[in-house]
Amino acid sequence: MSQRTKHDLWLSRKRRVRKKVRGRESRPRLTVYRSGKHIYAQIIDDGQGVTLAAASSRDKDFSETSGNTKGGAGAVGKLLGDRAKAKGIEQVVFDRNGYLYHGRVKALAEAVRETGVSF
Repeated sequence: MSQRTKHDLWLSRKRRVRKKVRGRESRPRLTVYRSGKHIYAQIIDDGQGVTLAAASSRDKDFSETSGNTKGGAGAVGKLLGDRAKAKGIEQVVFDRNGYLYHGRVKALAEAVRETGVSF
């Protein structure tokens, strides 16, 4: 019997979510990736396979010192929301990418909602 690693479990959660969540032209997909030091988010149109807007804690426009805090994730969410509004994106489908809706992922999602993008 072999045990599944944390990474394998995360991949299975990610695949399970992606089976149900698809981004369209009318409602693109907002996906989140978090590493130990940074957090990344992008808005993707899966029909065309293009990234419409993206933001991360590694951007030049990022003002916080660290992306691995809730405050940093909120700043990334605000930055992404502003970029989405500039491109005319009003509604998205949220893809939490296998992560729990808690902590940094939740802070990023709420910050995007505060800018006026709904999901």
